[in-house]
Amino acid sequence: MEKNTLKLSVVIPLYNCIDSLDELIERLLKSLKFLNNEYEIIFIDDDSPQKEWLKLKSLFSNYKLIKGIKFSRNFGQHAAIFSGIEHSKGEYVVVMDGDLQDRPEEIPVFYKKINEGFDIVLGKRISRQDSFIKKLFSKIFYKIISFLTDTKIDYTVANYGIYSRKAINAVLQLGDRYLFFPVMISWVGFKKSSIEIKHGKRTTGKSSYNFSSLLNLAINIIISFSDKLIKIIAFLGFFITVISIASSFYLVFQYVNGTITVPGYASLIISISLFSGLIISIIGFVGLYIGRILNQVNSRPRFIVDKKINF
Repeated sequence: MEKNTLKLSVVIPLYNCIDSLDELIERLLKSLKFLNNEYEIIFIDDDSPQKEWLKLKSLFSNYKLIKGIKFSRNFGQHAAIFSGIEHSKGEYVVVMDGDLQDRPEEIPVFYKKINEGFDIVLGKRISRQDSFIKKLFSKIFYKIISFLTDTKIDYTVANYGIYSRKAINAVLQLGDRYLFFPVMISWVGFKKSSIEIKHGKRTTGKSSYNFSSLLNLAINIIISFSDKLIKIIAFLGFFITVISIASSFYLVFQYVNGTITVPGYASLIISISLFSGLIISIIGFVGLYIGRILNQVNSRPRFIVDKKINF
């Protein structure tokens, strides 16, 4: 990696954020004045259908500190984050969203806190400006992810935070095919802290995450970052086997004593249905893990950059 010559890099993935882009840049430039131009702002266009790249191109010639990366197709928010941090040169790196829910005015507070000797400073949203349903599902989602991946993730924390070069380099060493920045930054360890931040209200557009995409994201994270699920399934299979053996001895005992005179049709069908469903589910989960191994060993790039400006 090249020698870092900047104090701060700000990494911002873009997808359906074109209406907030002008205000975002204006507020970023004001918030970063304290660094005296020793910073860079890296926008990553995740092949957004709103064509943010065309709007950004006019800025690249006027502001050399604003840099751009454009993907060849949509690879997802976390691939965009990783592309940004790979290209960053700052001693510290801020990761934030581009929809203004992550307020640029918090950056000086983050910078001051991390210079107290921390490697990771996360932003805790004290009052999330999201619907009750979204906050509820988010809380459940992070509870499950925390349990299955053995990493402590606060549901009030998202991507917005500041990270030392040491922490960023450690994350970049991880070779996972499927990327999820909050889990990976939590997994690498180092000295952490957090600050309470205001969560801005999304005034334009809507989130690209729906229930289907969140469910798919959850499955990818669980399978990519943990084998605990398959351990739970194995334990469940063992437990059911023990219960089945005990029940078999009990039924044989009843039969020998003459308690059972008529074989039970209902119990037979229920048992067949239950165990058939269980076996199919176990095979399905094992298949997911095998498929993930196949994708990992294929070693395809996690994203493809189409264009870069001001690097």
